[in-house]
Amino acid sequence: MSKITIDRYDLALLEALQRKGNATNATLGEQIKLSASQISRRIQRLEEDGVIAGYVALLAPTALGLGVTAFAQVSLERHSDTSNEVFEDAVAAMPEVIDCFSVSGDADYMLRIVVPDLPAFSELMMKRMLRLPGIARIKTSIALQTIKQTHALPLDHLTQPSKPRQRVRYAEA
Repeated sequence: MSKITIDRYDLALLEALQRKGNATNATLGEQIKLSASQISRRIQRLEEDGVIAGYVALLAPTALGLGVTAFAQVSLERHSDTSNEVFEDAVAAMPEVIDCFSVSGDADYMLRIVVPDLPAFSELMMKRMLRLPGIARIKTSIALQTIKQTHALPLDHLTQPSKPRQRVRYAEA
């Protein structure tokens, strides 16, 4: 895979699209000081390069009656391709699970779950999640308040020059 080059215009375009993904090319062009056709070409290139993965509308969970957000750390009994696949396929089929990550540490997976209320969460856990084969342990936490939630990626590192790694020297005994 070749290295993707992102200039200051691309960076400004990506930042603007993260704030408002449905902005017109003309509006983006005014903000970034490029023509709408230049914006269009840049967006197409960024899509083709895989930098822009897609477009979505971000919905407000509470406005849709999804008032409970929970996080679950899931540990499996055994680790094999089959047991992992069975779990991952089952979780992929659960619309309440909106994020699932394979993680390092005490658990094997970290899930983010949204449901209407605590009874719905209880039912999901007791009747569906805990009945999955190969589950050793599930540790859950309920979010009490959202302090920060964003889908915008930090892009500052793209404008700063790479810092050379410093070698650590150890004194020989």
